[in-house]
Amino acid sequence: MPKINVPVLTVDSLPGRQYEYLGCVTASCCLSKSIVQDLSSNLKNWTIGGELNQYRAMIDQSVALVMERIAEQAVKTGADMVLGFRLSTTSVSSGAAEVIGYGTAVKLEK
Repeated sequence: MPKINVPVLTVDSLPGRQYEYLGCVTASCCLSKSIVQDLSSNLKNWTIGGELNQYRAMIDQSVALVMERIAEQAVKTGADMVLGFRLSTTSVSSGAAEVIGYGTAVKLEK
């Protein structure tokens, strides 16, 4: 599937631009690591500390998927872009995390 080229912005408004609000768009992603990867990360956490790269990569991948899904939802509404994009994370279980994103789909007026 080709990448959808819809800007997903954290700003709440675009001064000087007129646009129509089309509604809220949402997306989520819940990824997990295998038990071996989870044990490896826990062992590092309990012994030497430092950044848990496997979890960081998992969260980065989740954020990218959420932004892609938000853009897909925006296209379905006929939007040109998404404003007010926000993210939230939750721990679903050991070794798994959910990333939730939402924003406002808008159509620019010509």
